[in-house]
Amino acid sequence: MAIDIPRIPLGPIIERTLDTLSDHLAPLTKSISATLETAIDAVGEGLLAVPPWALILVISLAAWRFGSRRIGLLALFGLSLIANLGLWEPTVTTLVLVLFATAIATAVGVPLGILAAMRPGWRRVIMPLLDFMQTMPAFVYLIPAIPFFGLGPVSAIFSTVIFAMPPAIRLTCLGIRQVPESLTEAADAFGATRMQRLRKVELPLALPTIMAGINQTIMLSLSMVVIAAMIGARGLGGEVWKAIQRLEPGLGFEAGLAVVIVAVILDRVTQKLGSRNV
Repeated sequence: MAIDIPRIPLGPIIERTLDTLSDHLAPLTKSISATLETAIDAVGEGLLAVPPWALILVISLAAWRFGSRRIGLLALFGLSLIANLGLWEPTVTTLVLVLFATAIATAVGVPLGILAAMRPGWRRVIMPLLDFMQTMPAFVYLIPAIPFFGLGPVSAIFSTVIFAMPPAIRLTCLGIRQVPESLTEAADAFGATRMQRLRKVELPLALPTIMAGINQTIMLSLSMVVIAAMIGARGLGGEVWKAIQRLEPGLGFEAGLAVVIVAVILDRVTQKLGSRNV
């Protein structure tokens, strides 16, 4: 005899919850969206007002200074190739979105990682949430962003922050917890307060691990910004999405190559910055 198990209407419950939250938080989300979109447009227009060759030179010199000569030359030739392909404007747009998303994810993720490292009770709550966030398919994060922020770059940044934040939290927590106990005990013996011990002992020693988390956050932000072109993020992801819609594999390959170049430059520079603090 078959047993009828009642179906739990989880989908409609989630939809009603999102509708209720978006209605009640509409003034706040509209204010955040307007402010953030204004900032994104201002930074993007400012960078695009600079001649491409000048901006490429500045980025290459910065990669040389904070990375190495090899990374600087890679940035020079890679970005010059992107400009030659006619993809400079979408590349700058993508960089702006990645920088905003990474800054927000780091500003939220690093303090949460510190909290998780200092408070075991909070860690037991935060870590399962991170497991959930990292196993959820990336496309799902696009769905709740639209009711709150509508189509456009702000929704893309919102979904990107949620997707890219877990490594910053995990590796910040890991770095602080891996600080040798003998050093923290020595700090306590000299009369350091909890905040002094964190600021002068634990954070400096955990910095390479924290930088590794920020590196992963940047990489995930770049991948998610490309996916977020489906909800109007523009940039290189928009070029990939356009190529898919028009069945133009050549355009899609060029945009994909530009994404790879940007990812390699950002990855190498942040890795070098992290290794300098070892």
